[in-house]
Amino acid sequence: MLNMYASMQGLKKRDMAIPAFASIFMTLMLGVPTPAFAAVASAVAPAAPSAMTKLLKNVFCAGAAAVFTVTFIHPIDVVKTRIQVASANGQETGIGGVIGDAMKNEGAGAFYKGIGPAWLREASYTSLRLGLYEPVKLLVGASNPGAGFLRKFLAGAIAGAIGSCAGNPFDVLKTKMMADKDSDGKGLGEYAAEIKKAEGFMGFYKGFNTNVIRAMVLNATKMACYDSVKTYLVAAFALEGLLLQFCAAFTAGFFLTCTVSPFDKCRTLLMNQDSNNKEFDGLGGAFMSILKKEGPLGFYKGFIPIWSRFAPTTCLQLITFEQLKRLPFIALA
Repeated sequence: MLNMYASMQGLKKRDMAIPAFASIFMTLMLGVPTPAFAAVASAVAPAAPSAMTKLLKNVFCAGAAAVFTVTFIHPIDVVKTRIQVASANGQETGIGGVIGDAMKNEGAGAFYKGIGPAWLREASYTSLRLGLYEPVKLLVGASNPGAGFLRKFLAGAIAGAIGSCAGNPFDVLKTKMMADKDSDGKGLGEYAAEIKKAEGFMGFYKGFNTNVIRAMVLNATKMACYDSVKTYLVAAFALEGLLLQFCAAFTAGFFLTCTVSPFDKCRTLLMNQDSNNKEFDGLGGAFMSILKKEGPLGFYKGFIPIWSRFAPTTCLQLITFEQLKRLPFIALA
């Protein structure tokens, strides 16, 4: 991944192409596991895994699925972040304008700025918020067949909050790197050193409250909707397999975009602001500033790129997560 990141930084427009290894990996991940690995898993009857084994399996699969997914989705995240920052600064910039400006002034590597901390964020934050969902469901009684939507929502919120605590430093680094149009090959270590020097250790937890709230709303909406829609589709249309997972994930992606967009924009502004010239003190300050400058619709600036990120991210992430758990060496663990 680090080699790929280094090579992406030097790419120009004419060199852009989908890596062959990525296409092969996606085909194997989404196509092969369902029929082939299910047969292997059913042919062997292993001893029942312990609760700790299940937990570690879920966390590992969630982290692997998240890192794989963000590699493909990151360019959309860069565009979304720059639109949010531009609109907050009074600049009306659309998707085409952001893409054109980045290609002209920075090259194709601009769309992979911040991929290093993005990988680290997914390996920490997403591995926990997805991996802990099932154990937390047991804790709050959301695993029962008759459990309602609110219990599932609560389970997702708790798992999201825990994951956000681990991933916040990488979120700050990622946001800084994605929004910076003037960096000349600066690496992750240089950004980290700058934050540490200017703000100390707490600089890595800038926007923490907003980030936790965002993570709770995001994961609660995502997992509760995914679970509920899957249950409905099985009962109403007898869907199963990849089609069931895709339909449930795509629907969850739309609803979480609606609930998360305001928090996402506030978080971006809080994490990107200059520590020596702070414009916002917290979530309330960022919220009121956006409302005053841009009106209610300002919270949904960049909605299309946000949805364009969340929809494929949710689908790829959850489908890959489900498929990874069916791999023989994991399913039989």
